[in-house]
Amino acid sequence: MADLNEHPARRPTVVTGASSGIGAATARQLGMAGYPVILGARRIDACNEVVESIREEGGEAVAFSLDLADADSISSFVKQASDPFGPVEVLISNAAQIRPGSALSTDPDAFEELVRINLGGAHRLVHALGPGMVERRRGDLIFVTSDAVVHPRPYMSAYISSKWGLEGFITALQMELEGTGVRATVVRPGPTSTGMGMDWDPDITGEVLTEWVRWGLARHSDFMRPEWVAAAIVHAVGTPRGAHLSVIEVQPEAPLTEKRTT
Repeated sequence: MADLNEHPARRPTVVTGASSGIGAATARQLGMAGYPVILGARRIDACNEVVESIREEGGEAVAFSLDLADADSISSFVKQASDPFGPVEVLISNAAQIRPGSALSTDPDAFEELVRINLGGAHRLVHALGPGMVERRRGDLIFVTSDAVVHPRPYMSAYISSKWGLEGFITALQMELEGTGVRATVVRPGPTSTGMGMDWDPDITGEVLTEWVRWGLARHSDFMRPEWVAAAIVHAVGTPRGAHLSVIEVQPEAPLTEKRTT
């Protein structure tokens, strides 16, 4: 039997939602660390720009179209993902959608679609890539969730439900994978400056932020860079075999205040 403490020389890695934000930053950092990276997102042109930046720095990367709302797109992506570099060793499940809306006013179809993308899409990827990892007795499944799971926010009911469900799925998955050599990890970021939510109506955004402040959910205005969250993801992937980082929560540090005196 192979030594379970031994990493393969090359670990082909899928990164979803890789066209911008946390996904793009993660793909770049992994590429620079020597991981062959397969990028997936709907905006394939943006993914290809990330691919070129990785290759210019000497890394290996390719990109394929991926729409988590489309089962056929997921199936096609998975089939293509193993071609360039061999069997996928790592999955960074990062892609998600976020839409504002109160629990009472959100259209049921829109609510269900968000859950289908953020939770169902992640499950489809795991269903397709996980069994091979178990058979090879090694692999990493990294899921980017949200601190909204711990601190639910008003006007985010669909998004929170999808991420809450995702963490429940991961918890069960972790128990089922114990002893297989495959690790499942939650990376739970706090406020991060990404493209998500930037297309919201400004008036709605103002209302949402006002409610967050009213409920004490915005202690300060500092946001993290995507690269900071990506560093936590890369750390989880690179953790030596035999150790399992089950949950990593990443929060923005509060701005410096004047030094306190006694």
